Amino acid sequence: MKPLEGVRIADFTVHAAGPFCTHMLSQLGAECIKVESALRPDIFRKSHAVYGRNGPASFDQVASNKLSIRLNMKHPQGVALAKRLVAVSDVAAESFRAGVMNRLGLGYASLKEVKSDIVMVSVSSSGQTGPESHFAGYAPLFGAWGGLGFLSGYSDGPPMEMRHVMDHSVGLHAALATVAALHRKRRTGQGSHVDIAAREVASSLIGDSLMAVSAGGHVERLGNDDYRMAPHGLYPTDKPDRWLSIAVGSEEQWRTFVEFAGLSPLISDTRFRNAEARHANRRELDGAVSAWSVRQNAEAAAESLQSVGVPAHVSFNTYDLVHDDHLRQRGAIVDVDDNEGGQRAAVGFPGRFSVSAAPAIDRGTPKLGEHEGFVYGELLRMSQREIDELVDREVIF
Repeated sequence: MKPLEGVRIADFTVHAAGPFCTHMLSQLGAECIKVESALRPDIFRKSHAVYGRNGPASFDQVASNKLSIRLNMKHPQGVALAKRLVAVSDVAAESFRAGVMNRLGLGYASLKEVKSDIVMVSVSSSGQTGPESHFAGYAPLFGAWGGLGFLSGYSDGPPMEMRHVMDHSVGLHAALATVAALHRKRRTGQGSHVDIAAREVASSLIGDSLMAVSAGGHVERLGNDDYRMAPHGLYPTDKPDRWLSIAVGSEEQWRTFVEFAGLSPLISDTRFRNAEARHANRRELDGAVSAWSVRQNAEAAAESLQSVGVPAHVSFNTYDLVHDDHLRQRGAIVDVDDNEGGQRAAVGFPGRFSVSAAPAIDRGTPKLGEHEGFVYGELLRMSQREIDELVDREVIF
């Protein structure tokens, strides 16, 4: 069995952060029922000319493994039907702007009336409370608000815009919080409302910098630098845009590196006599290392440096990740059906359990409303006549 087998999620999430949360939970075994409508399908279902194709941008990356139903929640009967779904679920997940679910009549207080121990998960830009809870936001804003963007980038350049890394980080944090709430529910029989603020997730990723500032320190964008280590960063190799990551953290690693690279004269250079001096003169040191690395094959150099105890690796691009044997064998990268007759690589759950079945994606990307026979018919025990009537009234639409 998978860790969350037997758990059912009524999934009202949209876009990326919320759907990635439920996508992770579905890989752990939860039955995830994605709620959409033909009037307002998930925006990621729509064609968008990115990621090398003119089809749905990344819907299969966050929706494979899920069941799909149509439901018009702007209709009073749609709201009632949504509550019936929640009543047979363990988790209700949403990622609208704060207050939207309350206005629909599907806020936590309302859902508790139909399922007293429901775990509701709300993912939003700034949380459900506070003076800025009404702010809408997308991934680049999460990183900007949370301070992560300001600390990302080169020292002589602007802050970096953080995109999908923020959506997926928020989703993974939300999935962890959901598991914690389910654990509490099993122990106490009580449900809860899990409130995830995306900007706070960004801030949680820069805890060391927040600590430094609180102690009176100063932080700035470092680019590929480190506060202490040198050489440290990405160095060019013999192929364009193929980079070698090197991080020398001790005197032993320093001496081993320069001997391996044929840079032994640097040992006696007073500019590099110790860690403090190397860091102070890191630009000159980077130049010497780059002059060596630019003649090297990245893969061969990384393997050789690792063999002598120097931390180094090729800086993987997306092609490397998708085709990496290690990630493939562990199920960290998997192929999913893209609903267009092809397959695409997707991110698997980043964890393994010694006494549970491995997390996995067991089905392809669902077509809109593909599983209504099971959800409305078998799960909610509605007759075909009832279903057809709701379709005619555009409740199921």
